[in-house]
Amino acid sequence: MNDLVIETTGLHKEFRSRRGGLRVAVQGLDLAVPRGGVHGFLGPNGSGKTTTIRMLLGLARASKGSMELFGHPVPQSLPAVIDRVGAVVESPKFSPNFSGRQNLVLLARTIGAPTGRVDAAIETVGLTGRDRDRFKSYSLGMKQRLAIAATLLKDPELLILDEPTNGLDPAGIREIRDTIRDLGERGVTVLLSSHILAEVQQVCTSATIIGNGRLLASGRVDELLQGGPAVVRVEAPDPAAARSVLEGAGFAVSPAASDEPDLLVEADSPAEVTRVLGEAGIWLTALTPVRRDLESVFLELTEADTLGHEHVAHPTSGGAA
Repeated sequence: MNDLVIETTGLHKEFRSRRGGLRVAVQGLDLAVPRGGVHGFLGPNGSGKTTTIRMLLGLARASKGSMELFGHPVPQSLPAVIDRVGAVVESPKFSPNFSGRQNLVLLARTIGAPTGRVDAAIETVGLTGRDRDRFKSYSLGMKQRLAIAATLLKDPELLILDEPTNGLDPAGIREIRDTIRDLGERGVTVLLSSHILAEVQQVCTSATIIGNGRLLASGRVDELLQGGPAVVRVEAPDPAAARSVLEGAGFAVSPAASDEPDLLVEADSPAEVTRVLGEAGIWLTALTPVRRDLESVFLELTEADTLGHEHVAHPTSGGAA
């Protein structure tokens, strides 16, 4: 049994521009999404995320390379597997004057899904109590949750969500995040395309980062957070003097934030930072290790990619992403 629900090899997509030239949107992408959990699909705007998703769903044709869903080649075998896939790629179309429930019942009848799944879908996305309200009265977050509920009518094994929190306020983002986390815990494999990294880190068990249509890194989130320079946050009475001493000793130093006096110092040994400053007569107010987050990894990889640096990518296989 193939443990990968999505696998692409050497996936490539070119578009012809209005001037007649070719624009490469996806280049040689190897994507591997393991069964179960939530897999983040991350990249800057224009990095090829939506194009990749559209190719997987048969909405765009690949220039070259291969794709598989549940071990079946697509788009050739898409009719055989499409009922196992739910997707929210574009803004869904619902009748504004129908209630959320009425929209779902109508859709269930259209696709031949048991109407009994409507109640389960409404409960899963947290719309119980608001399901009889008209769609046009829904907030943007509620509309997005109804769109997810619509995909659940097929009882999919794989759910693909393309930037589902775009335009949402913090409350709406939290609602969608909780829904996605719940789906992953229920056994649905979720491919979550997003650039809101703090949100992704809270729900994803694994992630793939791309830039300029190319794979930059892939793995379990905890594995991606490993490595990189150790960083400590330094608080000193005279930050300017502390920075001068530390840079003179060879440390890489940067401000913690534009409006904060604290310093971020790359240091494998926090004790060495203390020693260097102490010998200069500068005594720390505080020294705190900084935990690496997904945003740091993302920025390091995509910034280096923009500069044309090479990366060692680690495509996943089997059950590890």
